[in-house]
Amino acid sequence: MNKIYCILAGLLLLLGGCDSVKVTKGGEPENSVEQDGYEKENFVRIQDYKGEGFELRGSLKETGEIAQNNLEDIEIAVQDFFKEKYKTDVTVHNIVSAADGVSVFVESVGEPHFYTFAIVPVDVKNKEVKTDSVWSQEGQVENAIQSGLYAMAYDQKFQKLDEYFNKLVKEYPVVGRPLEVIENVRADGYATPYYYMSTVGETFESILEMYLENPNISKEDIMAYFHHNEFDTKYAIITVYLFMEEADAEPDNEIFSAIVSDLNELEGIPRGEYTVLLNDNLVDKRRGIGTKDNTLRTDKDKIIKE
Repeated sequence: MNKIYCILAGLLLLLGGCDSVKVTKGGEPENSVEQDGYEKENFVRIQDYKGEGFELRGSLKETGEIAQNNLEDIEIAVQDFFKEKYKTDVTVHNIVSAADGVSVFVESVGEPHFYTFAIVPVDVKNKEVKTDSVWSQEGQVENAIQSGLYAMAYDQKFQKLDEYFNKLVKEYPVVGRPLEVIENVRADGYATPYYYMSTVGETFESILEMYLENPNISKEDIMAYFHHNEFDTKYAIITVYLFMEEADAEPDNEIFSAIVSDLNELEGIPRGEYTVLLNDNLVDKRRGIGTKDNTLRTDKDKIIKE
């Protein structure tokens, strides 16, 4: 499990720190004035957020300005990088300034379907974009492809999970993330507005190798491999990520408990370890996250689906 936490920790550091914001609702912390000011400036309703105002830690204004003058070259370089190294066509959705370059958020074309990012170095001194040196964080793209391959193989099980959430948001005052958020400021592998997925372990790594050797691998071939090479459920992590629908609503314990109960009882959904997070209605636009002190989450009691 250490590997997956290293991958996720690295991504979270790049995207602006841990997926949590220290916010105390209803309390009076020492820095409440500063925090209230930050909230007013940076917290927006999740329904209104498309990724505007998103920042990476340590980002430089200059890298973004240089990138703006080289957008077409960056897009071509990133698409070539994914095609050559990962045998995958991608669509570029967003380019965000980083410390020594820009992070380019992409979505795969077709199957396996996933979201991830690559990094293009920028030489600020010489005002040059190093399109011949595109790179990605260790394991980040690999993890994303693996999750996409898993979803591709078990599409009917994921469809049943999607049907549950489509029904849930009609019955309860909860919402997921707008698709633009996933496209523009997240890199969550296989993801929908309601959940995202991470995978790790030798079984998934072997599936990735099979894909890189044959990008036209069928879902039947992947299913056959999984049938003969079972994985521990803790190596397929599905994170349910929801928000309250109303602007001033606190995360509702009854709704949260209902979701946890439903997932425990629901049959025919993907095998893995499920974590549920229910946030209030606000997202930090600078970090692209909604997790706060008042978020309800299944930290200790994981939902295991065999």
